Amino acid sequence: MSTMAYTSSNPVLSNNFWNNIEGYESMSYEGAMQKIGILFGTTLLIAAIVVYAALTIDIGIAFMAWMGGMLGGFITAMILIFMRPKNPVPLMMTYAIFQGAFVGGISLYFESMYSGIVFQAGLGTLCLVGGMYGLYATRIIKATPMFQRIVISLTLGVFLLYISSFILSLIPGSLQIPFLHSNGPIGILVTVFILGVASANLILDFNFIESGIKQQTPKVGEWWGAFGLLVTVIWIYWEMLRLLSKVRSNMN
Repeated sequence: MSTMAYTSSNPVLSNNFWNNIEGYESMSYEGAMQKIGILFGTTLLIAAIVVYAALTIDIGIAFMAWMGGMLGGFITAMILIFMRPKNPVPLMMTYAIFQGAFVGGISLYFESMYSGIVFQAGLGTLCLVGGMYGLYATRIIKATPMFQRIVISLTLGVFLLYISSFILSLIPGSLQIPFLHSNGPIGILVTVFILGVASANLILDFNFIESGIKQQTPKVGEWWGAFGLLVTVIWIYWEMLRLLSKVRSNMN
């Protein structure tokens, strides 16, 4: 088994990622689905706990979970992406916990503003993931090298856009990035575009898992595949909430 020949199409992973991985068992579909279930199940469980605690103890818990989950998840993801630990499982479980807190917090916030929006966003996310998988499985959309480069470039651009917006928000009286957070037609189109970029990352995630299985890469790749998919799906859910909230604000 050679781990040198496999190059990643996932922007969370670098092309020489497998050079730092040691292992004897190889990836499998069953193993990948199990890891996906563990990470997503943990995220949903923590989200449910946050919502329950906020509704029964103190609604302020939702905001703390939102901020803490966002910051903790970002730091944990950066450690995973740049340090590449040989045993990433503890950090990935930590990431899932942080993201569960984030999802619970933002869900309660948006639901308090627009009744039913969480169900709509959740259903929209599921449909989008299922639709993109169908397009990938039927090879209507292929993870070609050019497609990968375009998606990765756009993803980095969106990431820098959000980071810049966050930094500017900390500076009193500073200019804000036009249309990123506005509810007008252009603001909605910007969110639709970003949602499209997030959805395109699903193709890279599916390709990462499929290619890893075919090329018999180390079994730890199942965790990395599940992690990358979790990052993408939560991003899609967030953008779906933003899009629906913008649309519904114009309907009121």
